[in-house]
Amino acid sequence: MPQDQHDVGIIRDLAKRYAEIAAQPIMDERRDLWRRHNSLQHTRPLVYMRWFAAWNEHPESNLQCRDPFWQGHERFLRMHIVQESIGDDYVIEPWISQRASVRMPQHGPWGVPYNRIPSPEPGGAWMYDPPLKQLEDIERLAEPHHIIDEEQTRINVARLRDAVGDILTVNVDRSPAYSVWRADLSTDLAYLRGLEQVMWDMTDNPRWLHRLLTHMSEGVQRVHREAEEAGDWSLANHQNQAQPYSLELTDPAANSGPVKRGQLWAFCAAQEFAQVSPAMHDEFMFQYQVPILEHFGLVAYGCCEDLTNKIDMLRQLPNLRRIAVVPVADVAKSAEQIGTDYVFSWRPNPADVMCCGFDEDRIRRIIRAGMEAAKGCIVDITLKDVQTIEHEPWRLRRWVEIVRGITDQYA
Repeated sequence: MPQDQHDVGIIRDLAKRYAEIAAQPIMDERRDLWRRHNSLQHTRPLVYMRWFAAWNEHPESNLQCRDPFWQGHERFLRMHIVQESIGDDYVIEPWISQRASVRMPQHGPWGVPYNRIPSPEPGGAWMYDPPLKQLEDIERLAEPHHIIDEEQTRINVARLRDAVGDILTVNVDRSPAYSVWRADLSTDLAYLRGLEQVMWDMTDNPRWLHRLLTHMSEGVQRVHREAEEAGDWSLANHQNQAQPYSLELTDPAANSGPVKRGQLWAFCAAQEFAQVSPAMHDEFMFQYQVPILEHFGLVAYGCCEDLTNKIDMLRQLPNLRRIAVVPVADVAKSAEQIGTDYVFSWRPNPADVMCCGFDEDRIRRIIRAGMEAAKGCIVDITLKDVQTIEHEPWRLRRWVEIVRGITDQYA
């Protein structure tokens, strides 16, 4: 059988299963819950298993397609089919997306190559090998723009539509490449300069660091503006590291552009600044993120960094709606500051509740303690960064059941 015919057959079968899941009435129930929850109304606490936990330990992770183009879509479909089996509050949308072919500067997003020094140990931590080793290397940086290769995009979209267009809507994602991690500045800053060196630069080379951050922030703003002027943002481009529904903003929808950034959720973080003081975080990062974020309708802030002592800083952002409360955060102190002003997005430690054995009594103690500390807040619980389930996929659904048995008491 020809390769493409073989792969398309697999994709079509998966697309049919996916479409059936997306059409279930419970998806609308979940959408309604997320709309009200993200609009600061008290609902039952919502539960979300993020990043398709320990994906490589699921039987469905064994891809059957041969062509890398189809493998990407096969992975997406299989992941979402598994996600629904977990029973959390994730919404399966009734479309499949084809990313537009976006032209980037040569050598990387800022025109210089990102390199990493690998660990000698299998699975060990890598180190940054930054391209901006000398201060004068800043002159090598490129000026980013929003440019789409229309012909390659047309070819890829036609290929997917021919395969599954009669089963699923094919959404064309034309959003700018400088979104989410490309737009938070913090991620790329560490790649460009090295995490340790950035810490030194705040005291040794502050004017130079401000120049670098100005270049990066203005570059992201330019790309976002150019994408908006081109009509390339759509309602499928909401991002909030949860389910991007609210009463204030229009629901996600396929092929729904052009829209303005003010109609969308944006997500931002600064994980690399976790150990930086609130004052320095504000000066050397947040003040450069705000001009990017202020154009969006609503914003979710935080991923894995502890924001316990930075909530006052975040209040500067008028469209902030969600704040991450991570495993190392002080849950009670965070709750006291957040109150009902923002969604309290709590992330329990996956090592405690999933990755290192599965002790149901321990899980209950941890979840009860967290819910008591955040009592009165508008809470959702995200389990993320699950590196292993010790090859026991059943743990994921059972964890959701245990957590719901506790959180439903706080509805």
